[in-house]
Amino acid sequence: MVDFQLLASKLPTRVRNQLESYMEALEIFREVRDPKVLAALGPSGIRGMLLQRGKQGMPTKIRSNHAAYFDWSYPHDHPEMAELYRRAKRGQWDGESLPWDTSVDPLNPEVPLLPKNFVDLSVLDRFGVHLNESEQLKLGHSMASWMLSQFLHGEQGALFAAAQVTESVQFFDGKFYGATQVMDEGRHVEVFHRYLETKLGKLYQVNDNLFVIIDSLMSDSRWDMKFLGMQIMVEGLALGAFGLLYKMTKEPLLKELLRNVIQDEARHVHYGVLALREHIANHLTEAERREREDWAFEVALLMRNRFMAYEVFEEHYEGKLTRAQWREFVIASPGLQEFRKTMFSRLVPNLREIGLMSPRIMKRYEEAGLMQYFGGLSADKLTGDQMIQELDEQSVALVAA
Repeated sequence: MVDFQLLASKLPTRVRNQLESYMEALEIFREVRDPKVLAALGPSGIRGMLLQRGKQGMPTKIRSNHAAYFDWSYPHDHPEMAELYRRAKRGQWDGESLPWDTSVDPLNPEVPLLPKNFVDLSVLDRFGVHLNESEQLKLGHSMASWMLSQFLHGEQGALFAAAQVTESVQFFDGKFYGATQVMDEGRHVEVFHRYLETKLGKLYQVNDNLFVIIDSLMSDSRWDMKFLGMQIMVEGLALGAFGLLYKMTKEPLLKELLRNVIQDEARHVHYGVLALREHIANHLTEAERREREDWAFEVALLMRNRFMAYEVFEEHYEGKLTRAQWREFVIASPGLQEFRKTMFSRLVPNLREIGLMSPRIMKRYEEAGLMQYFGGLSADKLTGDQMIQELDEQSVALVAA
């Protein structure tokens, strides 16, 4: 029998790391139990993880196929969505109004982008990589830039998905609201890109797992799958991630930027809950509901695996650490552990609320360690103002500790 570990160890570092990334991708999809979910995610997985279409230095063309839903009677068919539309109009803000004249030095230890204990440097020490203070600050700069880069790429996906959903959603009040979300997402792309370009001076390529999800959603013809994937999964997880970074960072411009984005995202996830709750309960067969339930679980695992920051590893540590050692470092990092916890605390309650957390699938969430978030508030019970107040209280508690 061939010893693949021994064989891989004899390969050049870059070849070995590329082989390991392929093996990780195959392992993720090998664990997908539902053949329909595999059929939905498989082609995107090949394009994203194996062909790495998002990292070829050129625009990506993703073929979309969905029906635009016209209603020539213009009904007022969803009072809660109509109210959300009114809130969205009142909540519009201008990215130009942020305090862009704020001086940002990503290597200033007095105003850190991320707290010093965001990563566990003792893990790197154990692997023989010892960072001095300057190198620690550069690592923090890279990690913050990487996270914000993925936020930016996710927001571009959300921009295009929101445009598709506005065409295809079957509530006219939902189309009105969807138009405001397209504007929101365009503004988010604007401000995240401006911050990365003018303040941090660093932009990372899209993470492979995130590319797979965006590719899958954009090419899916079913409107409710676009809703589920973008409004509940990507936006819900991003909302948790934005909240944690807002709570942790000391950089005032970034904090103000995130405060505004969180207000928008809270509405976006609320919109997804309103649209899908009734649709899943009344308009899907049990087989269709189970397929969406399985799909959401598999995407949750992809999103959890998204935060391994391999792009930072490839830039700074390839040749100094193995890919497995870097993964151990990331998994052990307190900040990224909290990141994953916060993300799923926003996701799981929404899946429960829309009817995609049956006892059958709950066992799999339990095995993945995600059921601890089941009892949280869903997006229709939590406004952006409430979220900001809660995060500000937690920030004060962190300072006091």
